[in-house]
Amino acid sequence: MNLRDLEYFVAVAELGHFGKASERCFCSQPTLSGQLKKLEEELGAALLERFPGGVRLTQLGEQCLPVAREALSAARRIEEFGQAFRDPRSGNLLLAAIPTIGPYLWPVVLPWLQEDYPALQPLLREEQTHRLLESLRDGRVDLGVLALPIEVAGLETMPLWDEPFLLALPSDHPLASQPQVPTSVLEGMELLLLEEGHCLREQALDVCKLHGGRERDGFRATSLETLRQMVRTGTGCTLLPASSARPEEGLAVLPFSDPPSRQVGLCWRRVHPRAEFFRTLGEGMAQHPPF
Repeated sequence: MNLRDLEYFVAVAELGHFGKASERCFCSQPTLSGQLKKLEEELGAALLERFPGGVRLTQLGEQCLPVAREALSAARRIEEFGQAFRDPRSGNLLLAAIPTIGPYLWPVVLPWLQEDYPALQPLLREEQTHRLLESLRDGRVDLGVLALPIEVAGLETMPLWDEPFLLALPSDHPLASQPQVPTSVLEGMELLLLEEGHCLREQALDVCKLHGGRERDGFRATSLETLRQMVRTGTGCTLLPASSARPEEGLAVLPFSDPPSRQVGLCWRRVHPRAEFFRTLGEGMAQHPPF
């Protein structure tokens, strides 16, 4: 038995799918499946029940999963202690962001990191908030960028910036020619929003409730880029965070005179051996907002 086998097992258990687990573990599906078979042979019993379209844990798998997580977490902490002792500014940095931040943040932050910390190797991931918090707690991610506030035992946060929301309209909308608009224009307006699971959806709903807007029935987008394209085609209007609100043909993006906003910040495990470096990193990152 080795740690890699435990990593494969935990990935399959959490994702319920061999293909998705192999993507997470950066290996081929036959490799992952073969190693798990060997692990089961070593234990003398099955960890997983395999069926068309997915897998589920056996009774043994249910018992082994929390222990496997603990073993992987302990191994990662040992690696972290060694890295922090050598040089916290070098080596791999498992950096994750929620999908409504990551695609717009990476192009801004990575050049800065490469210039100021050339020995640092950022490994990037994007995960929705609930999954990102799990990854931080379990040690699969060192540092997360997400919307605050977050109150989770054992995790520390650091505000980076307040990101304003802008109103995205089809370019032929009556308001499209305005240089800016008050939030009162949201009263009675139906807005296109993201699907469940995105914290940005809840933030946009809060803005709608505060100013009299509402969600358009029958439509929920999977990403901000889908929202942008639906607005371009004249399907409706939406709220976009400033980092994603670039204007383009068919799309008007207007600032509010009294803009609502979301707070973006860093999050890490309080006991992480590089915690002091993460605070320094956050101070620098705060000088590079993606908008």
